[in-house]
Amino acid sequence: MSFRLLALALTLTLPATGPARAVAGEEKIQPAPPTDPNEKICENVTQIGSRIAKKRVCATRAEWAQRRLQDRQDAEYIQRGITTATCTAVKTNGQQIC
Repeated sequence: MSFRLLALALTLTLPATGPARAVAGEEKIQPAPPTDPNEKICENVTQIGSRIAKKRVCATRAEWAQRRLQDRQDAEYIQRGITTATCTAVKTNGQQIC
């Protein structure tokens, strides 16, 4: 019984001794820093077929965004092609065999 009472007392006192929280009106949301779409950014790109070889590629923010969008669209296109029934039908005796 005393153990339950002690556990209950500790549970009730923990939130009161926690870190102080900011009042809702005191929080200030900082706007994101402006990003220049023409800013040049360089990244190290791993070469396909190698875990070590890397190539340094430099492009603007807009070009990187376009490249990522194109990569995403290519991956979705490939995934859709795998899930749809693509069949090269061969006719033998009037029937299609896939």
